[in-house]
Amino acid sequence: MIVTQYVSELRRLRSELSPPVGLVPTMGFLHEGHLALVRQSQEECAATVVSLFVNPTQFAPTEDLTNYPRDAERDMRLLEEAGVDLVFAPQAEEMYANDHETWVMVDRLARRLEGATRPTHFQGVATVVAALFHIVEPQRAYFGQKDAQQVLVIDRMIRDLHFPVELRVADTVREPDGVAMSSRNTYLSPDERQAAPVLRRSLDLAERLWQDGGRDAEQIRKAMVEAIEAEPLARLDYVSITDARTLDEIHMIDRKALVSLAVRIGRTRLIDNAVLPPGEPLLTGGSPCS
Repeated sequence: MIVTQYVSELRRLRSELSPPVGLVPTMGFLHEGHLALVRQSQEECAATVVSLFVNPTQFAPTEDLTNYPRDAERDMRLLEEAGVDLVFAPQAEEMYANDHETWVMVDRLARRLEGATRPTHFQGVATVVAALFHIVEPQRAYFGQKDAQQVLVIDRMIRDLHFPVELRVADTVREPDGVAMSSRNTYLSPDERQAAPVLRRSLDLAERLWQDGGRDAEQIRKAMVEAIEAEPLARLDYVSITDARTLDEIHMIDRKALVSLAVRIGRTRLIDNAVLPPGEPLLTGGSPCS
C-alpha cells in the first residue's frame, strides 16, 4: 500500500494503476461500513484508492470539526490489512489554498432535510468530492446509503457536471442492535448508546406499516414520531418521507420513497434512513459512466 498527502504525487501514482479504479472517499476513523465499501471496490475494480480527509468546509462553525474522532495510525493499519492500493491523506492546505473561492453547489436537493439546518454542509461535500474526482480520476466511486441525501447530491452533481464516474451505493452497515455504523457513535455515553436503537426501531415501524398496507405518509410519520418520543434520551430533529429521487415531501406513498430522520441522543446527532418498498435500492444503477 502506498500513502501520499500530495496532489502531484497522487496523480503520478494514479497514472500507474490499471483501470477500472475505484475511489472510496472517507473522513477517516474507519469502521466496518467503510471497509465494506473498500471490499466492494476491490471486487469490482482493478485498483482501489481510499481518501482520508476530515473536510473542514462541510462543518459549520458550531459543529464538531475540532473534536471529530481521528486515529490515522489505526486507519492505515486497517487499509493495509484490507489490501488497498493507494491512500490519499492530504492536509487541509493541500486541498484548499488560502485564497480558495470556488465552490460546487447542488441547489434544490442540498437545501432540504440536512441542508435545512446545515446550509453550507453539502456545498463543502460537493466541492471536496468534485476535487477528489478531478484528482483521482476514478471510474467508480463508493458511498454508503446511510448518508442517503449525500448520495443523491453526489449523483446529481455527477450527472449535471458530466463526471465520467459510476456511483456505487452500498447498503447501510449496522451494529447487531440495528444502530447504523458511524464515527460519531463514539460520542455516545453507555446510556445514550442504549437509547440509539430507537432510530432503527422507528424505521422498522415504518416498514411494517407499509407492509401492512399503509400508504398515508402523515400517519406513518406520526407513528415514527411517537416511537422516538417514547425514548427519554431522544430529541427529534425531523422525520421525513419523500420521493426517493427528488426529496419532495409526499402525502401518499405511491412511488419509491425515502424515509429519513435525524435524532439527537444527548449531544450527539444521529441520522438514518430506509427506502420503501423495503429492499428497493436508493438508486437504480447509480450515475452511469459517460
